[in-house]
Amino acid sequence: MPVLPLVEIAALLPARGALMGLDLGTKTIGVAASDPDRRLATGVTTIARRAFKVDAEAALALAAERRVAGFVLGLPVNMDGSEGPRAQSTRAFARNFAKLTELPIGLWDERLSTAAVERGLIEADMSRARRAAVIDQHAAAFILQGALDRLARLDP
Repeated sequence: MPVLPLVEIAALLPARGALMGLDLGTKTIGVAASDPDRRLATGVTTIARRAFKVDAEAALALAAERRVAGFVLGLPVNMDGSEGPRAQSTRAFARNFAKLTELPIGLWDERLSTAAVERGLIEADMSRARRAAVIDQHAAAFILQGALDRLARLDP
Protein backbone atom coordinates (compact mmCIF):
# COMPACT_ATOMS: atom_id res chain seq x y z
CA MET A 1 0.00 0.00 0.00
CA PRO A 2 1.48 3.39 -0.91
CA VAL A 3 1.99 6.19 1.58
CA LEU A 4 -0.25 9.09 0.57
CA PRO A 5 -1.38 12.50 1.79
CA LEU A 6 -4.31 12.10 4.19
CA VAL A 7 -7.09 13.15 1.81
CA GLU A 8 -5.93 10.54 -0.72
CA ILE A 9 -6.31 7.61 1.69
CA ALA A 10 -9.96 8.48 2.35
CA ALA A 11 -11.08 6.48 -0.68
CA LEU A 12 -9.10 3.46 0.56
CA LEU A 13 -10.75 3.38 3.98
CA PRO A 14 -13.86 1.39 4.86
CA ALA A 15 -16.90 3.40 6.00
CA ARG A 16 -16.18 2.51 9.65
CA GLY A 17 -13.09 1.51 11.53
CA ALA A 18 -10.67 3.12 13.91
CA LEU A 19 -7.56 4.94 12.73
CA MET A 20 -4.25 4.94 14.56
CA GLY A 21 -2.15 8.09 14.76
CA LEU A 22 1.62 7.99 15.17
CA ASP A 23 3.80 10.92 16.21
CA LEU A 24 7.34 9.89 15.32
CA GLY A 25 9.98 11.42 17.53
CA THR A 26 13.67 10.63 17.65
CA LYS A 27 13.38 8.87 21.03
CA THR A 28 9.70 7.91 21.21
CA ILE A 29 6.61 7.27 19.13
CA GLY A 30 3.37 8.71 20.44
CA VAL A 31 0.38 6.51 19.67
CA ALA A 32 -3.29 7.52 19.52
CA ALA A 33 -6.40 5.82 18.22
CA SER A 34 -9.87 6.91 17.18
CA ASP A 35 -13.23 5.38 17.85
CA PRO A 36 -14.66 3.23 15.00
CA ASP A 37 -16.78 6.15 13.77
CA ARG A 38 -13.65 8.34 13.57
CA ARG A 39 -15.01 11.17 15.66
CA LEU A 40 -12.62 11.28 18.63
CA ALA A 41 -8.90 10.62 18.99
CA THR A 42 -7.42 9.55 22.32
CA GLY A 43 -3.86 8.92 23.41
CA VAL A 44 -2.97 5.25 23.77
CA THR A 45 0.68 4.92 24.75
CA THR A 46 4.24 5.95 24.01
CA ILE A 47 6.66 3.52 22.39
CA ALA A 48 10.33 3.97 23.30
CA ARG A 49 12.28 3.93 20.01
CA ARG A 50 14.79 1.13 19.63
CA ALA A 51 15.11 -0.18 16.08
CA PHE A 52 12.73 0.17 13.16
CA LYS A 53 11.63 -3.46 13.17
CA VAL A 54 10.91 -3.48 16.93
CA ASP A 55 9.13 -0.12 16.76
CA ALA A 56 7.03 -1.18 13.76
CA GLU A 57 6.07 -4.50 15.38
CA ALA A 58 4.94 -2.67 18.52
CA ALA A 59 2.77 -0.30 16.47
CA LEU A 60 1.33 -3.14 14.40
CA ALA A 61 0.51 -5.15 17.53
CA LEU A 62 -1.40 -2.16 18.94
CA ALA A 63 -3.17 -1.75 15.60
CA ALA A 64 -4.21 -5.40 15.58
CA GLU A 65 -5.55 -5.15 19.15
CA ARG A 66 -7.66 -2.16 18.19
CA ARG A 67 -8.60 -3.51 14.74
CA VAL A 68 -7.63 -0.28 13.01
CA ALA A 69 -8.50 0.42 9.38
CA GLY A 70 -5.53 2.67 8.66
CA PHE A 71 -2.73 4.85 9.99
CA VAL A 72 -2.10 8.58 10.15
CA LEU A 73 1.51 9.66 10.57
CA GLY A 74 2.34 13.20 11.59
CA LEU A 75 4.59 14.82 8.99
CA PRO A 76 6.81 17.48 10.60
CA VAL A 77 6.72 20.17 7.92
CA ASN A 78 8.67 23.40 8.48
CA MET A 79 6.70 26.61 9.03
CA ASP A 80 7.46 27.72 5.45
CA GLY A 81 6.04 24.45 4.08
CA SER A 82 9.40 22.92 3.23
CA GLU A 83 10.49 19.52 4.47
CA GLY A 84 13.65 19.06 6.49
CA PRO A 85 15.49 16.03 7.87
CA ARG A 86 12.69 15.10 10.32
CA ALA A 87 10.12 15.01 7.53
CA GLN A 88 12.46 12.92 5.40
CA SER A 89 12.93 10.54 8.32
CA THR A 90 9.15 10.26 8.73
CA ARG A 91 8.71 9.53 5.03
CA ALA A 92 11.40 6.82 5.24
CA PHE A 93 9.68 5.26 8.26
CA ALA A 94 6.34 5.37 6.42
CA ARG A 95 7.79 3.71 3.28
CA ASN A 96 9.32 0.90 5.34
CA PHE A 97 6.21 0.57 7.51
CA ALA A 98 4.03 0.27 4.39
CA LYS A 99 5.98 -2.87 3.45
CA LEU A 100 4.75 -4.51 6.68
CA THR A 101 1.02 -3.75 6.43
CA GLU A 102 -1.78 -3.72 3.88
CA LEU A 103 -3.51 -0.89 5.75
CA PRO A 104 -3.48 2.58 4.17
CA ILE A 105 -1.04 5.11 5.59
CA GLY A 106 -1.81 8.81 5.36
CA LEU A 107 0.53 11.70 6.13
CA TRP A 108 -0.84 14.72 7.99
CA ASP A 109 0.91 18.07 8.50
CA GLU A 110 1.73 18.24 12.19
CA ARG A 111 3.14 21.77 12.39
CA LEU A 112 3.10 23.07 15.96
CA SER A 113 1.25 20.02 17.34
CA THR A 114 3.70 19.34 20.18
CA ALA A 115 3.88 23.04 21.09
CA ALA A 116 0.06 23.27 21.19
CA VAL A 117 -0.21 20.15 23.33
CA GLU A 118 2.50 21.33 25.71
CA ARG A 119 0.72 24.68 26.19
CA GLY A 120 -2.48 22.81 27.00
CA LEU A 121 -0.75 20.55 29.52
CA ILE A 122 0.92 23.55 31.18
CA GLU A 123 -2.44 25.32 31.36
CA ALA A 124 -3.80 22.18 33.04
CA ASP A 125 -1.04 22.69 35.64
CA MET A 126 0.61 19.37 34.84
CA SER A 127 4.08 18.87 36.30
CA ARG A 128 7.09 18.81 33.99
CA ALA A 129 7.71 15.12 34.75
CA ARG A 130 4.10 14.17 34.03
CA ARG A 131 4.12 16.25 30.80
CA ALA A 132 7.23 14.43 29.63
CA ALA A 133 5.53 11.08 30.23
CA VAL A 134 2.39 11.87 28.21
CA ILE A 135 3.27 14.57 25.68
CA ASP A 136 3.99 12.20 22.79
CA GLN A 137 0.69 10.33 23.01
CA HIS A 138 -1.17 13.62 23.46
CA ALA A 139 0.62 15.00 20.39
CA ALA A 140 -0.39 11.85 18.47
CA ALA A 141 -4.01 12.41 19.56
CA PHE A 142 -3.81 16.08 18.51
CA ILE A 143 -2.47 15.06 15.08
CA LEU A 144 -5.05 12.30 14.66
CA GLN A 145 -7.92 14.58 15.73
CA GLY A 146 -6.91 17.12 13.09
CA ALA A 147 -6.86 14.35 10.50
CA LEU A 148 -10.26 13.03 11.64
CA ASP A 149 -11.75 16.51 11.42
CA ARG A 150 -10.37 16.92 7.89
CA LEU A 151 -11.68 13.52 6.78
CA ALA A 152 -15.12 14.40 8.17
CA ARG A 153 -15.23 17.48 5.94
CA LEU A 154 -14.54 15.55 2.73
CA ASP A 155 -17.41 15.06 0.32
CA PRO A 156 -18.78 11.50 0.57
